[in-house]
Amino acid sequence: MKSFRGIHAALVLTVLGVLASLSLSMARPAEAEQTSMRAADPSVIRVGGTYVSAQSTGGGIAVRQASSTAGLASAPARQVWSDTQGRGEVWAPEITTDGGRYYIYFTAGRGAAHRMFVISSASADTGYGGETRLALPDDKWAIDGTMFTFNGQRWFVWSGWAGDTNVEQNLYIARMSSPTTPTGARSIISQPRESWERVVGNPFINEAPEAIRDPNGQLHIVYSANGSWSDQYCLADLRLRAGGDPTYVWDWYKSNGCLFGSNRSTMMAGWDPTLYVNGPGHHTFVLLDGDIGTSPPAGPRFPSMFHAVPKGTPYSWENRYWYTGSFAWWGDTTYRRANVPGPTADTGWGLKFFE
Repeated sequence: MKSFRGIHAALVLTVLGVLASLSLSMARPAEAEQTSMRAADPSVIRVGGTYVSAQSTGGGIAVRQASSTAGLASAPARQVWSDTQGRGEVWAPEITTDGGRYYIYFTAGRGAAHRMFVISSASADTGYGGETRLALPDDKWAIDGTMFTFNGQRWFVWSGWAGDTNVEQNLYIARMSSPTTPTGARSIISQPRESWERVVGNPFINEAPEAIRDPNGQLHIVYSANGSWSDQYCLADLRLRAGGDPTYVWDWYKSNGCLFGSNRSTMMAGWDPTLYVNGPGHHTFVLLDGDIGTSPPAGPRFPSMFHAVPKGTPYSWENRYWYTGSFAWWGDTTYRRANVPGPTADTGWGLKFFE
């Protein structure tokens, strides 16, 4: 017959096991799922228990709210902004919060006139005013911008041209003195110069940057490489070295290949290609309030969303869908470079993405 102490210990262990299982199940979302949203460029944040998304649609921007990422597809889309000024193509709205307000950054324009704009409101899906054009330094072609706060400083990162012609799309960063006011110079942090991000070009592309902070507190910018019109589209990572300056290009270390893609030849060693989708890219980390300070710890997997084309379907912009997915931090990941200033290798956290 078991003693009371033995029964008590067994009960404690059982309860702890159940709690651990519940914690793990809450942290680990279901595997990736194709939603019914035939669209590109997802942007999703979590506010309390509600997931909020923004997308370009109907010549403007729509917001959806649901109790899960998978539920966004069936949630009503509320138009929060319309292009009443005839600004042109509306691309890749990015939703976040700052100081209790919602901000949606988006691209609008035609050809070489694409620029970044922002709208804001105290509510997620209503009350947005007219758009404000961001006065980005150098006033060049700019798309896919997003704002975040790192070490107490607001930053804006985007994809753009060095000059006035479409040679290549680089990633740039600039400080922000407020959610609507860039300040100082733009600094280049990445150019599409590695062989694995030059498989498809004209132009060669780095775009769709998304910021996140790793368990060591280091900044990452995960971006899309190769042409979005090709199944070579993929996600890669820039990691800022510990104590590095976000405006100094040589303080950034680039993954040695795609971390999420569908072609084995361009994947970083140790990372496998996708099984069910082609050309995954332009993702969103589903963070609390859109704040990179709420980035997940090491270990569990947390939700993300991305667009891709299902395998077996012709690859085209029209065949892109939003997918639910997840990601986890991956330790002791070394990124290497050659013939550049500073150390040629940096080891830290990388990312694993899951379909």
